[in-house]
Amino acid sequence: MDDPNAKTPPDRADKSVGELVFDVSERTSTLVREEIELAKTEVSEKLSQLLRGSVVGVVAGVFLFLALILIMEGVAWLLNDLVFDNFWLGFFVEAGLFLLIAAIGGWIAYRSLLKGAPPTPDLAIEQAKLTRERLEKGAS
Repeated sequence: MDDPNAKTPPDRADKSVGELVFDVSERTSTLVREEIELAKTEVSEKLSQLLRGSVVGVVAGVFLFLALILIMEGVAWLLNDLVFDNFWLGFFVEAGLFLLIAAIGGWIAYRSLLKGAPPTPDLAIEQAKLTRERLEKGAS
C-alpha cells in the first residue's frame, strides 16, 4: 500500500529555518485569503437578506398607503354623513387638515435645514484657529 519511492514531506526537525519561515508565511497568506473569502460570502449573504427585507418593506408600505387612501375617503364620507349635508365639504375639510399638517411639517423641516446649513465643521474650525494662535504665541 505504501509506496517506498513516494516522497514524504520532511519532518519539521529536518527543515531549515528559511523553509519554516516560508511555510509559515505561505500558510498565513492562505489563511488570510480564506478569511477574506469568508467575509465576502458573509457580507453578500447579509446584503441579499437586507435587499429581500427592503423589497418586502416597500411592498408593505405600498399596501399601507393604499389602505390609508381608502380610510381617508371613508373619513371624508363619514364627515359628510354625520356633520355636513354637503357632498364635497367632508373632502375639503379633510384636504385642509392635510394641508395644515403638511405646512407644519414643512416649517419644522425648514427650521431644521437652516440650523444645519451650511454643513461646515464650525467647532473644528474654531479649535484649529485657537491652536494656531497658541502655536504662534509659543513660537514668538
